[in-house]
Amino acid sequence: MADTIARKRNAETTRAALLQAALSRFVREGYDGVSLRDIASDAGVDVALVSRYFGGKLELFAEVLASSPSPTHLFEGNHEDFGERISRKLVVEKQESKDFDCLIIILRSSSSPDAVEVSRRIGEERFYGPFAKWLGGRDAKVRARLVADIIKGVTIDRVISEDFGFSADAREKFRTRLARTLQSAIDE
Repeated sequence: MADTIARKRNAETTRAALLQAALSRFVREGYDGVSLRDIASDAGVDVALVSRYFGGKLELFAEVLASSPSPTHLFEGNHEDFGERISRKLVVEKQESKDFDCLIIILRSSSSPDAVEVSRRIGEERFYGPFAKWLGGRDAKVRARLVADIIKGVTIDRVISEDFGFSADAREKFRTRLARTLQSAIDE
């Protein structure tokens, strides 16, 4: 019995180490730039364990994206103050670099047709579908995609230039306009 518990903990630890190593590699190098040997080496395990736990590189990539923090928190709350809430989150609130990992992985992996297909599927399951459902009404899928694209663009800009290259006053004007734009995009 003790052996089973020890092995189970070890398996969970190994799987978690592989996921973390893959996340770090995919953030830095994208899908095509990473090998399973690199990931296994970073995790301190034999490369055969990647196949054992995930099946292969593409499945591991999918698991990394699927296990990243859910973006659904962006649309928890009511519709009426969506633009205001999200503009504050995007422009004012402190962000951790890990908050952007999933987006960076998707961007850096966009040259791989296989990775793009996985990114599309997971994006639909974890963000676009639930967001369109939350929006409801006419053209919900179109509005969800438009808002997501605005959010991605602002997020990329924030990653590149933390304060958007603005003074505090200009940043607040940017945030205010962004709030109106986002609100307009979700309203029917």
